[in-house]
Amino acid sequence: MSSQSDETIKRKKDHIEICLNEDVGFSSIKTGFENYYFEHNAITQVDFNKIDLTTKFLKKKINYPFLISCMTGGTSEAEKINEHLAIAAKELNIPIGVGSQRQALDNDKYISSYEVIRKNAGDVPVLSNIGAAQVSQIKSIEQYRRIIELVNASALVIHVNPLQELIQKSGEPNFKGLIKNIERLVQRIGIPIIVKEVGSGISKTAAKKLLDTGVYGIDVAGAGGTSWAQVELKRNKEENEFFRNWGLPTSYCIRQIKTLKSKYKFSLIASGGISNGIDIAKSIALGADIAASARPLLKIVMNKGVEGIVNEISSWFDDVQKIMYLTGSKNIKELGKQKLICKSGLY
Repeated sequence: MSSQSDETIKRKKDHIEICLNEDVGFSSIKTGFENYYFEHNAITQVDFNKIDLTTKFLKKKINYPFLISCMTGGTSEAEKINEHLAIAAKELNIPIGVGSQRQALDNDKYISSYEVIRKNAGDVPVLSNIGAAQVSQIKSIEQYRRIIELVNASALVIHVNPLQELIQKSGEPNFKGLIKNIERLVQRIGIPIIVKEVGSGISKTAAKKLLDTGVYGIDVAGAGGTSWAQVELKRNKEENEFFRNWGLPTSYCIRQIKTLKSKYKFSLIASGGISNGIDIAKSIALGADIAASARPLLKIVMNKGVEGIVNEISSWFDDVQKIMYLTGSKNIKELGKQKLICKSGLY
């Protein structure tokens, strides 16, 4: 096994350990959802028991507008985590993302940690995942077909993480050629492509350039949840509050990128600090099509397994349903038309 592969595996193990046990949130930036509240509809005429929470994603009907976001893979520890997350995704009938498949490009040692997702997820959409640093250096489309086939993926996620690469030991802060290579993949890979950040957010300007390549979706992954700069700072045993708090709040990213829907047809995914049904409902009212979450679910799956994940996400959507009733929204489309009242005007 190459030293590079050894380093990738060790880093993935460190990431799981740090995300579970360390304070890796932003210390001065919040998601921005706290600045909004719903307009109460005192004369709602919606039948609470007939509210429709279903939507479509990647041309499939899903029970909730929610994605179990990309988390882990490529280590022995990841296999059981991914198995439980996939079983929960199947039971809930929602899509699930795979952790970065960089390690699978190097060797076959832990490919079962990826394969276990499709094996247990049934026919829900499964999202393959690779980093922008790898896409920037793309030499052959075939290696990407291989990671897609590993999970029989419905879409390919490209995670853009310039800040993380900058701080990470042995990081690859060189995305030269990224946009051109994303366009190549869009034209040749055969499945939709989604571009996501990892916690610093995507601006309207960046989103427009990505949408011009023909990508299917944008996952904002804004600031306010997990700071991957802080994760890497913890690995380095360093402190840097400025870069720990670098990024665009999730609510700001959603509001800004939503305005591009007048020109482009795409799926807008809200992630970055999503940890309850209220955040989910607000993200949809702000313009997202679906929401996504990772670290809060990682902690639950480690402690409570499949049942814990199913119960938690179901509980979140119990609150979404209540919000829909109180705002007179009989389905997700109508929730997306609700106007939120902004408390401060910040985000």
